[in-house]
Amino acid sequence: YQSRPDFFVTGNLYIPEGSGPFPAVINMHGHWSQGRLAERVQQRGHLLAKSGYVCLSVDAFGSGERSTRHGEFEYHGNNLGGSLMQFGETLMGVQVVDNMRGVDLLCSLPYVDAARIGATGASGGGNQTMWLAAMDTRVMAAVPVVSVGSFQSYVMGLNCVCELLPDGLTFTEESGVLALVAPRALKICNGLQDSNPTFAPAEMLRSLREARKVYHALGKTDHLECYIFNAPHGYWPDVQEEMLGWFEWHLKGKGTGRSCDLPFYRPLPEEELMVFPKGQRPAKVCNIAEYSARKAAETLGGKRSPDRKRLEEILRIRKPVNAELKELYPSQGWRRFTISADDGRLIPMLLRPPLPGQALVIVSAPFGKPDLEKSKLYQELSQAPVGLAVIDLWGCGENETANIPETPDRCFARSLLWLGMTLQGKWVEDYRLAEQFLRELFPQNKIAAAGLRDSAIAAILFAALEQNPVDLFLEQAPTSLQYSPKRAATYTHAMLIPNILNCADITELLTMAGGKIHSIDPIE
Repeated sequence: YQSRPDFFVTGNLYIPEGSGPFPAVINMHGHWSQGRLAERVQQRGHLLAKSGYVCLSVDAFGSGERSTRHGEFEYHGNNLGGSLMQFGETLMGVQVVDNMRGVDLLCSLPYVDAARIGATGASGGGNQTMWLAAMDTRVMAAVPVVSVGSFQSYVMGLNCVCELLPDGLTFTEESGVLALVAPRALKICNGLQDSNPTFAPAEMLRSLREARKVYHALGKTDHLECYIFNAPHGYWPDVQEEMLGWFEWHLKGKGTGRSCDLPFYRPLPEEELMVFPKGQRPAKVCNIAEYSARKAAETLGGKRSPDRKRLEEILRIRKPVNAELKELYPSQGWRRFTISADDGRLIPMLLRPPLPGQALVIVSAPFGKPDLEKSKLYQELSQAPVGLAVIDLWGCGENETANIPETPDRCFARSLLWLGMTLQGKWVEDYRLAEQFLRELFPQNKIAAAGLRDSAIAAILFAALEQNPVDLFLEQAPTSLQYSPKRAATYTHAMLIPNILNCADITELLTMAGGKIHSIDPIE
């Protein structure tokens, strides 16, 4: 079905026997690369249809049949789904729109009772269940599973970019979203053995407690319930029984909301559920990479307007803070400093002073000095006739902030987005603080900037915001901030800057920097 102009969604429609009209449920999957095709997702379609509900199961953008290569399933999060933010969109928002249009589809069917619409899903699909029910009042009953916690717990926790609301914690908590569902029926299901602390029952109960106040004020406290089960992350049979009982009560007017027995069904092979033969998806069903290319073409068509003030706003650059420079004892030929700012940040800096007439290069690496020492960039700069100021950026090197294993720098960058900040903006502020003191120490020397991978982006942004030309020394800098598979694999979430491509891409930023550019191994 079509959810927006030139934007199509793949799905399966499960229809009960009989003539109807039937209540209907939209079923949203979690982080399964097969999307709606996975047996654990299709089972809900079978169970609901066998129980007298029309069920629409949809593929989230980038999953199932909406992957980059049709029939080759992939995870839609990380920098793939995150790349939508570069254009001012979110993977969460795209999915909400797709699912609202799915409700449109259900309501248009002659055998569906449009006054009896439900929604359910697990994990990322449970998150979408919450958002869809909050945003679309046609959803009369919702059952989000292993997905509700608190936005606060997302900070330095583990959540997908499909669950990320940039600036979210600057104006609401998850309880506020849950309260938007009131007075409609909402049953939240969480597992005691869930390995993700974000979805721990304790976090869910914090949000439930606040949302219950709104239900109480509306006289519908019986329309809000939770079910805590003793199992890991998943949509287990006892949870399915609870879901069916909830829908029986609130969509059929039967029973009291208690669990129902599960009907028997036979799962279908994934190939039989596919809309298109493998590898034969029509071009009109775009994937994330194709959509990003389309949006990039639109911005090149006249929407992009490089402007330093606008760029500072996008990066969430704050007003200069008060800072102090302290020199420590020298070590291994380096002068050692700390820059301490009144906002709590502490920047370690190693300095090899420039000779008269030499440039002084501020350089950093995304994983600190050990990362930098292994780079071609450092080898070249250490042999060049320049001064060097090596800094560890916020969250890097000596400032490293703990991350969930296997997600280096991802949690930190994503957490800042929840708080209304960007990691690149923080890093630009670090470059500026270093520049401020280096200009005091060496007023006659020209300042240049350098960086490796993610910090190369920060160096470019720093230079673009300077009023005077700044020379750049870069290694593995991106040629664009638009999505590409190679760039997605090279950079962390630190490269994600909401709305950046509506202002400027790398080409415009380098032009704004105005200086000479030395680039090693750029990433296409």
